[in-house]
Formats: sequence, C-alpha cells, structure tokens
Amino acid sequence: MSRARTARRIAAGAAYGGGGLGLLGAAAVGLVVAEVQLAKRTVGFGLPDPPRADGLYGSEFGGPELSPGPLRLAMLGDSTAAGLGVRRARQTPAALLASGLAAVAERPVQLRNVALSGAMSDDLDRQVSLLLDHGEKAPDVAVVMIGANDVTRRMPPTQSVRLLTAAVKRLRLAGTEVVVGTCPDLGTIEPVYQPLRWVARRVSRQLAAAQTIGVVAQGGRTVSMGDLLGPEFAANPREMFGPDSYHPSAEGYATAAMAVLPTLCATLALWPESDRLDVSRDEDMLPVAEAASAAASQAGTEVTAARAPWALLKHRRRRRLPEGVAEAASQPDAASPPEAASPPEDASQPQDDRSLPDAPVS
Repeated sequence: MSRARTARRIAAGAAYGGGGLGLLGAAAVGLVVAEVQLAKRTVGFGLPDPPRADGLYGSEFGGPELSPGPLRLAMLGDSTAAGLGVRRARQTPAALLASGLAAVAERPVQLRNVALSGAMSDDLDRQVSLLLDHGEKAPDVAVVMIGANDVTRRMPPTQSVRLLTAAVKRLRLAGTEVVVGTCPDLGTIEPVYQPLRWVARRVSRQLAAAQTIGVVAQGGRTVSMGDLLGPEFAANPREMFGPDSYHPSAEGYATAAMAVLPTLCATLALWPESDRLDVSRDEDMLPVAEAASAAASQAGTEVTAARAPWALLKHRRRRRLPEGVAEAASQPDAASPPEAASPPEDASQPQDDRSLPDAPVS
C-alpha cells in the first residue's frame, strides 16, 4: 500500500473514527518499540529539564509599549519543542525561532513555550488550554512539534492524528496561525539497527504524512522534520545529536529551526509567496495526500492548503538565523539572550509523569 493511500486511510480514521494501528501492524510497531527500548542502554537518559526561554526577543526593534506591540509566538509539543538536551535558553528551538522571527519582522516577539518533555498528542489539549483559557490574547502564530512519542508508545495513529487535528482546530478558531513540524524519522536514531531502522522510518513517515493531511484540512501548514538530521548526523554525529544520541544538540536544533523559520514567517506574510512554483525544485500543486507523502520523504518540505482537495508542496530555502544567534546556539557555554525577559511567574509549565522509564522521550 502506498504511503499516500495509507496516510489517507489514517486521516479518514481520525476524522470519522475507527482504525487501529494501520501502519505496519502491531507486531512491527512492537518490534520498533522493543529495539528503541534496548537502545536505552546506549542512548542513556537523565538529562536535566530544558531551560526556560519565555520572554521578549528583538527588544532592539521596540518594546511592548510601542504600537503595534510584539508578535506573540507559542511553542507546543514534546521535548524537541521544549529543547531537551541543551544547556542555555537561547539554544532551544523556540528561542531560535523567536529571534529569527523578530529579525525578519523587525518587530519584538513575545515567546511562550508550553511544550513538555515526554508529551504525546494527548497532551496537546492541555497545552492549548494554557494558551487560550486564561483570558490572555491568543498567539499570533504557534509552532507544534509532536509525534515521536506517539510511535514509541504505540498510540494508534488515527488517535494521534485526531488529537493533533483537534488542537490545530482550536488554535485556528482562536485566530492563531499554526505550523506543525511533523513526526521525525525515527530511523535516524543511531542505536536502532537494520532491519528495524527501515521499519521505524516507514512507521514515522506514514504518521507524518497523515498528520499533514489533518493539519492542512484545518488551515495549518506543516514542515517535514523527516531525516532532517540524518545526513548531518552521519557526517558529524557528535555535533548534530546531544549526549544521549537521541535528542538534537544545540547545532541540531539550529538546523531544525532554520528549516521551520521560512514557513513560520510565511504564515504571517513576512516571507515572499511566489506566484510560480519552482519545478526545478520539485515544487508542485498535488492532491493533499500525495503532497503529504512526498513531504514526508524530504525533510524541510512545506505543505499548505490550496484549492481543495489540492495542496502546495514547497521547498523553501532555509533562512539563515540572525547573525550571532546561530553562533551563540553552537556554543555550549553561551549566556542566555539579553533581549529575553525573565519568564512570567504564571508561565511555568506544570509537570507531569510523562517521561516514563519504559520508553524514550522526544
């Protein structure tokens, strides 16, 4: 069964109910989970909590008292959104995106990160509520990174997509633009060996394609995480992945942020939307399932809605992070950004017991 057809089936199951694992079957997914759990002996855990990066970025462009005020950016998801594995706030993907967005917009950006290490898609409703249910103004744009824990903890993909779609719908109804970094390619994890590396790759890519179908249907955009760190990891494993060989390093997070930043800016009309697709770069208007399948195979690819049931497949050129930001991100002992305000007292993330000992967090 083609990935596009499988993704359509999962997305349909998410929308209308029903559906089981629907990827390679429970046995295959069970093998992937068993392999990843065995990899714990190599990967290692016990990383400290990710640093908090909430605050104001780009203060040189004016303060919050100036009209029209700062853009509001929210980050949701699992430990890849939280920035697990880095030591400094400015090294987290949320801080990198906030700094990059401020530089492109020439306007301050107020960041709030509600991502939680170990979270699965069933935590997104709580995270969205933290952003919307306390009388605060809805974010202008939200970035969601989720999916790896859904695979390793065997959440049915139809349920995973349904929960993600519901979260995107709530944000869109509140007037928030949404960019989703889809499930990363678990086949790039070094301690997972063949043939299960191939199984892990196929399972995660099928979920990523199904996520794209659900997100685009709600008016969001997706960026494929895919094997974004795969080639770089093969060449520079000590640089692109952190000490546990599972989560990205500061440089790895910067690579992911550079892939997401163009789409983040485009959602706010800060990035030029070309009227013509670049055929030489395999950009095209395709049925949404085909676009989702193609994007899952090529990291950094954006999918956005066009005329139903079509979607635009774009390969945006990676935006360089502002001068000094990427350099600071690659330095383990970099100080926290001076332009970032201290986190507000009510922005602390509630802790729960999602970092279970029997499966890796992502």
